[in-house]
Amino acid sequence: MQDPNKNSESPVSDFVDHDEIREYNTLNLGPTHPATHGVFQNVMTMDGEFVIDTRQTIGYIHRAFEKLAERRPFYQITPITDRLNYCSAPLNNLGWHMTVEKLLGIEMPKRVDYLRVIIMELARIGDHNICNSVIGVDSGALTGFVYLFQQREKIYEIYEEICGSRLTTNMGRIGGLERDFSWDAWKKIGAFLDSYPGVLKEFEKLLKRNRIFMERTIGVGPISAERAMAYGFTGPNLRAAGVDYDVRVMNPYASYEDFDFDIPLGTQGDTYDRFMVRQEEMWQSLSIIRQALEKLDRMDDKTTFHADVPAYYLPEKEKVYNDMEALIYHFKIVMGETDIPVGEVYHCVEGANGELGFYLVSEGGRTPFRLHFRRPCFIYYQAYPEMVKGSMLSDAVLTMSSLNVIAGELDA
Repeated sequence: MQDPNKNSESPVSDFVDHDEIREYNTLNLGPTHPATHGVFQNVMTMDGEFVIDTRQTIGYIHRAFEKLAERRPFYQITPITDRLNYCSAPLNNLGWHMTVEKLLGIEMPKRVDYLRVIIMELARIGDHNICNSVIGVDSGALTGFVYLFQQREKIYEIYEEICGSRLTTNMGRIGGLERDFSWDAWKKIGAFLDSYPGVLKEFEKLLKRNRIFMERTIGVGPISAERAMAYGFTGPNLRAAGVDYDVRVMNPYASYEDFDFDIPLGTQGDTYDRFMVRQEEMWQSLSIIRQALEKLDRMDDKTTFHADVPAYYLPEKEKVYNDMEALIYHFKIVMGETDIPVGEVYHCVEGANGELGFYLVSEGGRTPFRLHFRRPCFIYYQAYPEMVKGSMLSDAVLTMSSLNVIAGELDA
């Protein structure tokens, strides 16, 4: 019989390295898991609930955006840009139009710039609205998500009044906007500016100093300013790490130099900082929209909504039916017969997730020779494994949400 006073452990265990026989699990987070918020996959190596390593797979919705664009007339590329960050499509649309206008050397009227600023800041609010409410959901707070989505619907109704579309807007045209804002659009913008601040304050009260939310987000998924810059971070994710960079200030476009606004910064670059930076940016966007409305009210020009570029801007239907010159322009633009000058340009805008850039090479003719989209999500998602190693699975989901990874920007 075995001596009960003797250690029951086998003598062999003295010579076994338990680290060598440790077993890790492989977890597929995606491509259809609800926590991925899009069609992409993370193959995670797990030690229990802790992430040892992760590898991203992003090719699930590859649609060859850039090659599609290189086979289309310039004005037909706008709907393609809708499918990048579809949470703030008007920013993509107008960024593309400004790129072509830069190549063409078109000088935009101030009123058009201010109208575009209103659209772009509404899109920024809508995007941050989604991101921050989803962070709340992934930390266990569903109420804020449902509450804020009512306001997101109001932004979509404004889009609908401006262009007739909601999610993928195809908004604007090369040289300006397709049409002026309707009276109902102005009315809905005013109503949104009246209602949203109160809702945003309530949302902040729900989460900003909530002990559970703070414990779930502070120190989760941090990245230093040095590492963020090394990876090529821009936008809220870079500013959350403490780097004061915003395209609207560093390289102003659409007359952003005419506006007064602050650039919120974080310190730790963690999930809580990313949440708070986006939260403050929504307040700044509201301020910018109000400033734009004041500037428009003081302008003598109350009707201009596009530049004087008949070779690139579709004429009004009434003129097409009654004027031969307008009919010729309409035919050439619709049939893609209008040549674009030879040139090479890069233009970027401050997208909701960072620097959204368009590198355009033209050899003349109807279509781009080469076109590259600088998608901010594709760039900062490379840092995800480094940010989640050693964290728990629940923290890895929160980190992904706070980065605001949009699948449409991963595959181009």
